[in-house]
Amino acid sequence: MLVYRIAKSEKRARDISGMGAFKEGGRWNNPGTYMLYTSENSSLAYLENLVYFEAGNIPPDLYLTGLHIREDSSLIYTLPDKDYPKHWQEIGNLENKSLGDSLMEKQQFIAIKVRSAVNKFEYNYLLNPLFPGYHHLVKIESVEKLAVDARLVK
Repeated sequence: MLVYRIAKSEKRARDISGMGAFKEGGRWNNPGTYMLYTSENSSLAYLENLVYFEAGNIPPDLYLTGLHIREDSSLIYTLPDKDYPKHWQEIGNLENKSLGDSLMEKQQFIAIKVRSAVNKFEYNYLLNPLFPGYHHLVKIESVEKLAVDARLVK
């Protein structure tokens, strides 16, 4: 299975440790929990990043990373719709963070499949860098420079 992520530098594009989320937190984790945010397709990964850009602060280039996850459905948990916290699409929802932290800490799955808050009809995959064998099961397939189209962030 291929998943995608976007980074602002080539060095960060090659880092699949989850350190960024560990330091900053995200929609599905608090600081202190390792997690690597990825998307089911490159367009969604791009869109997930565009929502954070301000018109005057657009990076000239991004880097698209394609990651291969070993095909084993027992390693990927799909969060059932009934288990999403109330108002899960709101930024800073503490229930989301608590749920994500808990799922990562259990180290039962290499990835958690969740709906995108930007487009709830598509999915993101939250990878667990602490999952046993993670670096043998997740491999970088490609890293490519991606020019930012300024028309998208006017």
